[in-house]
Amino acid sequence: MSPLPVPLRDVAIIGGGCYGSFYARQLTAARKQGGLEVGRVLVVDRDPACQAARELPPDPTRTVVLSEWDAFLPEFLGAPAPAPGDPDDAIVPSPLMPHLMARWLLDVAIRRWPGRSAALVVPDQPLGTPYDAVGGGGNRYVSFADWICPVHCVEPLTCPMIRAPRTWEMGDALAEYVRRLHRHRATAGPALFTTRHHAFGVGMFGAAEIRSSRSVVEAAGSSGEPVDVIVATVSSCHGAVSTLRLGAAPA
Repeated sequence: MSPLPVPLRDVAIIGGGCYGSFYARQLTAARKQGGLEVGRVLVVDRDPACQAARELPPDPTRTVVLSEWDAFLPEFLGAPAPAPGDPDDAIVPSPLMPHLMARWLLDVAIRRWPGRSAALVVPDQPLGTPYDAVGGGGNRYVSFADWICPVHCVEPLTCPMIRAPRTWEMGDALAEYVRRLHRHRATAGPALFTTRHHAFGVGMFGAAEIRSSRSVVEAAGSSGEPVDVIVATVSSCHGAVSTLRLGAAPA
């Protein structure tokens, strides 16, 4: 995965609570110390009295956006791609948010193929990682760690918990997972949203990868045949995984 472009255009932080406030402060510190160039930082929360609105000092480069997350994402992600070499957007996900990117891709599929069945369902088989649990909303939560990781770990090549090289990468595991599932049912992907450390302990994924994941869904559904698309928001070690199940296109 290539690093995010520098500088960045807009960075959207999902959530204005304790995590979002921390990330906003870190990005401000990174910008002031020359570790980050960014046009705007948008902290997205539906609560006008969220922690970020109450506690963050005024900053001309930062705005608290009052919106539901699912309502904010289509407009933000619908922004045109920049010209090659120009700054692009990025998203800082919250570790406690629902699988918003899978829900966004579901909305993309419903709008693109009206009348065609589309739903998020739990992936059929375990991934095989040490931690693998089914949660709500059609999600499977997976992790290579069977220990409690340090808060805000940037997932370096040497794992701080086992004090040895990190030999795993969630994106690679999911690519193999898709190949395994495809032997039994038409399965495409993975459509990945990969959080990477960018600056001062803040992880984010870029808009270019978001557009690529949308293209994965559009290509998978273009034949009109039933197909599953594995969608995952991941880091190197952890992930939330969903299956976007598309039915056959109407005759």
